[in-house]
Amino acid sequence: MIACTDYLINKNYTSPKKVTILGGSAGGILMGRAMTERPDLFGAVIIESGVLNTLRNELGGVGKSAAQEYGNLNNSADFKGLLEMDAYHHIKKGVKYPATLITSGINDPRVAPWIPAKFVAKLLANNSSNNPILLKIDYAGGHGGDIPTVQRYANIGDIFAFALWQLGVSDYQPTGDITK
Repeated sequence: MIACTDYLINKNYTSPKKVTILGGSAGGILMGRAMTERPDLFGAVIIESGVLNTLRNELGGVGKSAAQEYGNLNNSADFKGLLEMDAYHHIKKGVKYPATLITSGINDPRVAPWIPAKFVAKLLANNSSNNPILLKIDYAGGHGGDIPTVQRYANIGDIFAFALWQLGVSDYQPTGDITK
């Protein structure tokens, strides 16, 4: 993803301000590591119920099947891989991170909601940019499963509104004092 984004920017097809990446669940590993490794490449990052702390994911959500899918903490080679995948452990103090929207479901059976929440807390504590870092908790849904269609469309609407806001599309910019 980093190499592809670099290519597009170097060939003047786009600029970092115009690149938004979106992924969820295990795709959160890619999104989280891309943004922590090269935060300068992305204008916005959106992660839905993302696995952002692979070293702790074995202890939440789907439990032992996470060890089968991602690696076992008790195996030294797997541990090194899990650490490299772990976006939470790659957040650095004083880095300018892109605008970020992280979602989670309070009843998520696959990615425990404390994982995205913990990632957002560390990102907020270490970010040196003025870009928004938002956490949206869905109190009715989980991992995109049994939620009403209207709610799913509303969630998609929120995601696109955030992306268009961060990409600078004029119809999606706040007007007036948004702090009130």
